[in-house]
Amino acid sequence: MRVARSLEEAAEFGPTAVTIGNFDGVHVGHLRLLEEVVSAAKEQGVAPAVLTFDPHPAAIVAPGRATRLLSTQAERCSLMARAGIEYVLIQPFTTVVAQWTPEQFAERVLAKSLRALVVVVGENFRFGHKQAGDTAVLTELGLRHGFSVRAVKPVVFRGRTVSSSEIRRAADSGNMSLAGRLLGRPFAISGQVVSGHGIGSRQTVPTLNLKTTAQVLPREGVYITRTTSDDGETRQWNSITNVGHRPTFDGGPELSIETFLLDPFTPPTPVRIRVEFLRRVRDERKFESADALKAQIMRDVARAQAYFRRTLQACRS
Repeated sequence: MRVARSLEEAAEFGPTAVTIGNFDGVHVGHLRLLEEVVSAAKEQGVAPAVLTFDPHPAAIVAPGRATRLLSTQAERCSLMARAGIEYVLIQPFTTVVAQWTPEQFAERVLAKSLRALVVVVGENFRFGHKQAGDTAVLTELGLRHGFSVRAVKPVVFRGRTVSSSEIRRAADSGNMSLAGRLLGRPFAISGQVVSGHGIGSRQTVPTLNLKTTAQVLPREGVYITRTTSDDGETRQWNSITNVGHRPTFDGGPELSIETFLLDPFTPPTPVRIRVEFLRRVRDERKFESADALKAQIMRDVARAQAYFRRTLQACRS
C-alpha cells in the first residue's frame, strides 16, 4: 500500500475508485465500503483508494467534543491494506480545509488530485463546510467532474447500525462480545510490557503488565483474553486480563492492565503485547486477602479454560 499525506503526493496515484471517511476502527460497516470500492476499481480498471483525515475533523470543528479513537492511523492503514486498498490519502484536516465548500472539495480532492472515476460513500455521508453536501450534492458534482457515486446502505447488526460510536459504547459497558461482532474481529489493545509491583508473582499469580496509549479501554473488570507478542515474534497465549485499580492491594488511582497467561510461557518476556478481549467474566472487587483473590483467579482461570475448550470444539465441528 502507498500512503500520501498531501494532495500533491496523491496526484501521483493515477485514476482511482475512492471511498471517503474517518474509518476509525475499520469495523464491518467500513469493510462493506472497502469491499464496494475494490469491486468498483476492478470494474473500471483503476486502483482502489481511501481518502481519510488527520486529525479527526471533530478535533478541529468541535475540540470540546473530541472523539476517543479506536485505532491509530497505522492500524487503519494495515487493516485497509488487508481489505485490498492500494492507495490512502491521509488529508491533513485544518481550519482551512474545514472551510472548503462541497464544490471545492470535489474539485480539488476528488477530481484533480485523486482523479476519481467512482466515489463510494455511506448513505448518510456529509461533506464540505458545515456539512453542506450530501450524496445528492456529491452525485451532481460527479456529473460535472467526471465521476459516478455509489451510496452504500449502513450495516445493521441485531437492530444496531454498526458505527464507531456503538463500538465505544460496547467497550465502555464491558460488552466485548458485541464490540467484536461490530468490529468483525476481537476488540484489542496494544502496548509495552512494563514492570508491575511484584505483588502478583509473590502473593497471587504472575502477570504481564500492559502500558498502552489506547484511547478506548474496556470497562474495569476481568476478561477472557488472547495475548500475542507484538514485537516481531508470533507467540500467542490464551489468557485472562484484569483492567482496574487492584483494590485488594490498595492500588490507587492509576489504572492497571494485568494479563495472566494460561498457556506455558518460555522466556524472553515480550517487549510489546497485543491483548484481544473476548468475553467479560466479572467486575473487579476487593478481596479480604491475597489468598482469597488467588482462589478467585483460579476460578476465573477455570472459566476461561472452559471457554477456550468450547471455542476449539466449535471450530472443529
